[in-house]
Amino acid sequence: MAVYKDGDKWRVLYRYTNWNGERKQTQKRGFATKREAQVWEHEAMLKQDANLDMTFESFFEIYKADKIKRLKANTWESKEHIIRTKIMPYFGWRKIAEIEVKDVIAWQNQLLAREMASGENYSPTYLKTIHAQLSAIFNHAMKYYHLKSNPAAIAGTIGCEERKEMLFWTKDEYLKFADAMMDKPKSYYAFEMLYWCGIRLGELLALTPADFDFEKKTLRINKSYQRLKGEDVITSPKTPKSNRVIAMPQFLCDEMQDYLKMLYELGENDRIFPLSKSFLHHEMDRGAEEAGVKRIRIHDLRHSAISYLIELGFSALAIAERVGHESIDITYHYAHLFPSKQTEMADRLDIERMGKDGEGDV
Repeated sequence: MAVYKDGDKWRVLYRYTNWNGERKQTQKRGFATKREAQVWEHEAMLKQDANLDMTFESFFEIYKADKIKRLKANTWESKEHIIRTKIMPYFGWRKIAEIEVKDVIAWQNQLLAREMASGENYSPTYLKTIHAQLSAIFNHAMKYYHLKSNPAAIAGTIGCEERKEMLFWTKDEYLKFADAMMDKPKSYYAFEMLYWCGIRLGELLALTPADFDFEKKTLRINKSYQRLKGEDVITSPKTPKSNRVIAMPQFLCDEMQDYLKMLYELGENDRIFPLSKSFLHHEMDRGAEEAGVKRIRIHDLRHSAISYLIELGFSALAIAERVGHESIDITYHYAHLFPSKQTEMADRLDIERMGKDGEGDV
């Protein structure tokens, strides 16, 4: 490396050997002082050698290069936002190898006392998420770059996972809502797919004509739509088991065939619902008000679909396969939505006992 005067600024010329053993050269311009250029040069050398005498911010760039290709774009975007806004301001300038447990505890205390713009404190779930991002960076440094310990793990987590209230519509409530949506075909058919197939919003917005097989009455789910940094992005579904084929009821096949006929000059691989999430949120507001039903979130339509299938008596395994749950344990979380089942079970046991013992014990 070398530092040069560049007009009224300074620049660093950086030569290095990449992982293929090839000699490469790059440079960084625009430093106001020689000192700033030398500091950057020193950090670049430490990063090249993976020397943990570097700052936390410099190590984060290594962490980013290691992880970004292994995560979905929307997952990484959320992760990086938390790190840059909640962690970097406190630890960015510190040498990563010198960050101690007491430093993490002091940072945790700042988060616990911090208020959002609304005047409310961070939720327990969000606090736990922030801490998990810090701990993940230290774990990465331990596993691959010989950091001796993870001070975030030793300090212990803050916050906890909150179980959010699971809202849902009964079938009758949904049908009232659907009637209110019929004045806008795109909205109506979008909500029909969400409710009767139990698909995720991103899966809905990625659907194309090629995903439907009306002869077999099936729908293929193999992608998801995201809007990231002003661009439309199609990714793989949320989990491996989200790749699935869903059997569609005949009435829904008929509805979707009618809908597709409305869409002129549509290619087999063009999105059939070129809608924004904010548009559908607005439509949920409008429809719920017109139908006189409680307002639920769009994702709660998925809860509603699963809950209805439970009420109809289908097994957790069958439902998990239909909706793409990674584990049937996730499906079991919905069982409490129908406490009447407990009464039905007790009544059934009563009948079984009476059937065996006549009038039962006196």
